[in-house]
Amino acid sequence: MASGEAGPETDAVRREFALERYRYILQQINAVNENAHRFLALYQTLATALVSAALALFVGYRNWDVPASTARGGVIGLLILATVVAAFTSTLILVGALAWLDFRNEECDITDEVVGPGFRKRPRPGNFLRWYETYVLLFIIVSVIAMWVLAAFLLLPAMR
Repeated sequence: MASGEAGPETDAVRREFALERYRYILQQINAVNENAHRFLALYQTLATALVSAALALFVGYRNWDVPASTARGGVIGLLILATVVAAFTSTLILVGALAWLDFRNEECDITDEVVGPGFRKRPRPGNFLRWYETYVLLFIIVSVIAMWVLAAFLLLPAMR
């Protein structure tokens, strides 16, 4: 056999390597899916704690003899922290979605080579309305906007 020709042993090694790579890709896709849930739980926990602290400050600043301007600054600071947590969580979810797309394309490359072209359809970013990450991101955006709107129209004006 001339060098460069693939023998039965080489084909078997390539198939075994492709199978192991395919298993790894499927594990990574699963990890990316699980991470989105973890990031949402992290956001919910931290946002709830920060907003609770802001509300506690709003309710108790007079009893604690904290000047209104300091209390307003504290509420704004806590909302800024909640916004930073939201931005960080959104970034992690977006990067996870991009990683998922990359892994799915690699999965399709392997199945095209080993099984046959078109065995798995490639993911289409246009299907983003069917991805739960889209709705997690929308939830985060809407909740941050709601926090700021409620603070701006209810909490901060009452702290005079």
